[in-house]
Amino acid sequence: MPEIVPFKGIVYGPGIIGDASRLICPPYDAISPSTQQELYDASPYNAVRMELPMEADPYGSAAARLRDWLASGILARDGQPAIYPYYQTFEDEHGVSHTRTGLFAALRLYDFSEQQVLPHERTLSGPKADRLKMFRETRANLSSIFGLYADPSCTADKLIREFSEQNEPIVDASFQGVRNRLWRITDPGIVGAVQAVLSDRTVYIADGHHRYETGVTYSKECAAANPGHTGSEPYNYILAYLSNIHDEGLLILPIHRLVHSLESFNQANFVARLERDFTVWELPGRKALDEYLANAKSGTTYGIVMPGITLGITLDSKPAEVLSIPVPEVLQNLGVVVLHDLVLSQMLGISIEAMARQTNLTYVTRSRDVYDAVDSGAAQVGIVVKPVRVEEVIAVSGSGEAMPQKSTWFYPKIVTGMVFHSLEQAE
Repeated sequence: MPEIVPFKGIVYGPGIIGDASRLICPPYDAISPSTQQELYDASPYNAVRMELPMEADPYGSAAARLRDWLASGILARDGQPAIYPYYQTFEDEHGVSHTRTGLFAALRLYDFSEQQVLPHERTLSGPKADRLKMFRETRANLSSIFGLYADPSCTADKLIREFSEQNEPIVDASFQGVRNRLWRITDPGIVGAVQAVLSDRTVYIADGHHRYETGVTYSKECAAANPGHTGSEPYNYILAYLSNIHDEGLLILPIHRLVHSLESFNQANFVARLERDFTVWELPGRKALDEYLANAKSGTTYGIVMPGITLGITLDSKPAEVLSIPVPEVLQNLGVVVLHDLVLSQMLGISIEAMARQTNLTYVTRSRDVYDAVDSGAAQVGIVVKPVRVEEVIAVSGSGEAMPQKSTWFYPKIVTGMVFHSLEQAE
């Protein structure tokens, strides 16, 4: 039963929030150097200056800015604990509009072994070390994790929808084609009802695994250093955006693969090798491939794009019969597992180490980018994959297993700058 609580959020002050579209930014791990500079140029108060500072000491710079902006009124801490409904409205690759609904709250931190909050992907040590330094210096959550829960009744969704329909948002900002709206709920009745719904639900981490694990480490550090530790201190919680898997606006995008820089690659030989294990269809182009993948019921169905040719392929046998090593059953039907083992490793000879270093493998999220990369010669082979279903994410998380990295892309990202969470006790 994961505990969520309202918190006194830190938001941009009234004198600056009207320009919110220039203040928000992506989370740190989705900011390229060029985007970082653009965000710096957008406003002297853009959240990127705390989330991913350009200074030589980024951690100290972020902490100093947080203190200075609070002191000067650029940022203000809410006077009452609240939960914060957050809506993101966007169009998908095909121009269809979606609105994902959810809310920000403070989520108690648990070890994964407690089975209250569960991961679905593996993490790396480097990003966790980076975020731990940021936690220690700023004593704040600048960006949130993204958690999923399952409530078929949609009770919390209905409550926050009723509130949002009757109240104006406190933030309404567009960024990179996504409209972001934030509300503040302090009503104890609504907050209590939402807490009751979440108390019976497991939270599955959709995005922000590194931040969550860093939060657990940081909370233990703080508890060990605090002789008066009670368990109710803010450092026992992490800023979390929570969304129901039954929300119609929840969208998981596929992450496509681009193969490049392979020595002695032969297109005809590769196609012949594919035909041993897959039913292979030659398709007239991208539109036909989109339809082929949309209609395929098997998760082990892919699109192969090479110069002058588009193929749709579906595995003929059971995954366990073609995988080179034993794989837990819950992972066997995941498209990326079979793809990495059978196609990338066995057929193309790309090692696990090379995949991790992206020596021969890079990633894109739009099928048009696959075609562009192949047409330009940047990729020898483009592989278009089907999106992972949210039920598969939960099945993997609940089993205690983890998906390979780059398995899921929950779109859009939760932006930084809507609300911040202090890890220090409020005065």
